Amino acid sequence: MSKKNLEPTRMANEKAFLVGVDIHNQNNWLSLEDSLEELSLLASTAGLEVVGEATQSLSHPNPETFIGSGKVQEVIALVNETLADIVVFDEELSPRHQRELEKSFGEKVRIIDRTALILDIFAQHADTREGILQIELAQYEYRLPRLTRAWTHLARQAGGGAGRTGSVGGVGLRGPGETQLEVDRREIRNKISNLKKELEKVRSHRSLYRLQRKRSQIPTAALVGYTNAGKSTLLNFISKAEVYVADQLFATLDPTTKRVILPDNNVCLFTDTVGFIQKLPTQLITAFRATLEEINEADLLLHIVDITHPSAQSQWQSVQETLSILKADHIPTITVLNKIDKLPEPDLAQEISRDYKDAIAISAKTGIGVIDLLKMVENELFFSYVPVKVNLPYQQGRLISIFHEQGKIETISHKKGGVMIEGKMPARYVSLFEHYFSNAGIDDEEE
Repeated sequence: MSKKNLEPTRMANEKAFLVGVDIHNQNNWLSLEDSLEELSLLASTAGLEVVGEATQSLSHPNPETFIGSGKVQEVIALVNETLADIVVFDEELSPRHQRELEKSFGEKVRIIDRTALILDIFAQHADTREGILQIELAQYEYRLPRLTRAWTHLARQAGGGAGRTGSVGGVGLRGPGETQLEVDRREIRNKISNLKKELEKVRSHRSLYRLQRKRSQIPTAALVGYTNAGKSTLLNFISKAEVYVADQLFATLDPTTKRVILPDNNVCLFTDTVGFIQKLPTQLITAFRATLEEINEADLLLHIVDITHPSAQSQWQSVQETLSILKADHIPTITVLNKIDKLPEPDLAQEISRDYKDAIAISAKTGIGVIDLLKMVENELFFSYVPVKVNLPYQQGRLISIFHEQGKIETISHKKGGVMIEGKMPARYVSLFEHYFSNAGIDDEEE
């Protein structure tokens, strides 16, 4: 597997024209202006030069060209005036929208959407075998319903070929383009199937690794947050690591886990995860399932927020929504308001923190507040207890031992099928017992 397989959606030094649409009743956390500004940053991260933008407010997308026909003509004129090579839409275009827009703009101008742009950035930044596999899967799943004759190189790359054309008994057979499309579709489906099998192996390997971590009883805190919020900077500061950091979107993609000694000498594993973003492509959520499981399996989440960003609250909401989609919103969370060193007045940090639950203000760059953050993490993982009542089968001797060693037992009774324990348990261990809560069905007959 090579990064060469991840074909970019753009050529170097291309000029990009951006198109944003405000669709009524669509649930976006960022305003149209902020979303376009973010799209501009994405374009710059991908190596594009932004030369202009246009916006339109619609009650619903045009069924053919997404934006209105008059706006299409207006954008075509602006594209010609700015000599743009590529038009980037701030929404995901349907295959039909893409085809109709390509017809309208002609062959000299490329049409891509926000999803294709993000996929391209991920393709540029993926370094590990797992990351490359995930991005390639996402790209193929995105391209499959959008196949046109422009993609007829795929089968040739794979060594396939279209059937011969001609006529039999005066009946015309399918042309080479149509046949080639069918070959390409089959080839892409095969690639998708193979990539899913490879990623399932990665997922199994990660599951074993996580199981070993749980058996070691070392808790894990996952760093989550909007892209460019400062997750990698924080991990570098607390672990003395050298995770790649850059002032751009999606600077790092692959998860990194580091061992950190907390203030009272307890040990915790901190995992840096891929940054979230508004309108995160569904292909990426699916493809990055193995990586995102690191979030679901964490004992604690540190939600990093760039407190200096004008849309900080909206970004926080967007991440919360993504965590809900990932079914990780039940995990205990500390909100970390980062970059207070950039505030004009330090006192603003405390004022802003009141808008967030369980929040602490820090500077991952200078270290302000980081020790207090680590104390909060330690308290949550090692000194915060949750009341539980469990029915543990005798075969689960390991869990019974953990409750005796780590928990505070209030009542214990031995039944025919196992032991019923009621007491308090450190929050980080509760997930180990979730299948054995008191309604799990152990025989109530006393021994």
